Amino acid sequence: MSSAATRLVTVPTDAGEIPVEVFLPERGEGPGIVLVQEIFGVTGYIRDRACDFAQQGYAVAVPQLYWRLGLVATPEDGDLEQVLSAGMAASTGLGLDAAVRDTTAVLAWARDAAALEGRPMLLGFCFGGGVAFRVAAENPDLVHALVSYYGSSIPAHLDLADRVTMPSLHHFGEADSFIDLATQARVRAAVVHPGVDWYTYPGANHAFDNPNPAFHHAEASALAWERTLAFLALHAGEQPAGVETEERV
Repeated sequence: MSSAATRLVTVPTDAGEIPVEVFLPERGEGPGIVLVQEIFGVTGYIRDRACDFAQQGYAVAVPQLYWRLGLVATPEDGDLEQVLSAGMAASTGLGLDAAVRDTTAVLAWARDAAALEGRPMLLGFCFGGGVAFRVAAENPDLVHALVSYYGSSIPAHLDLADRVTMPSLHHFGEADSFIDLATQARVRAAVVHPGVDWYTYPGANHAFDNPNPAFHHAEASALAWERTLAFLALHAGEQPAGVETEERV
């Protein structure tokens, strides 16, 4: 399990103050990332990923989006159907609009936070990937770069694609049972333009980066992680050492 210096802050929103977990690199500050959760909330997996980024030198803010529901995360124990049902119920109960408003508030806070250097980059997994896409479309001035892992609501918001003008990176599994290949083709046609990287992973299902054995695809997770670090380093103004960049689509 990864570790990093952490602190909890609160950020004002239209309905109160959202708790935000901040993960800091060893030097106490770094290029800023706002990391948006999956449907399961701010789980151990999300915290581990935030720590992983902090160990790479980034300062990472993780909004607890389910604060409006009185939750940090949904239960991770139980059979897969129960776990998925709880996550879907929470994301539906929160609603995409509230998630977008709260993420936007945290993004605006992160832009001015001393420990998060520069205009923040925005990264999300699953539910969070879709939230991040819409936030980027509605607030391009706040987002330096966007990374979306299998953003679940992107197909429903392709009308916003031309407003996502910052450098972007998209990851999708070719065996995604939630976002099939035909839908992925529609998304790619809408979102890919110069400055956008698009990668798919054979045999990988939805949520392939999640270490839960029901979702995880080790090869896809490792390769997507390498590509994500290269993308972030490039757009944070740091040239990644020892990572070959691949041709963009």
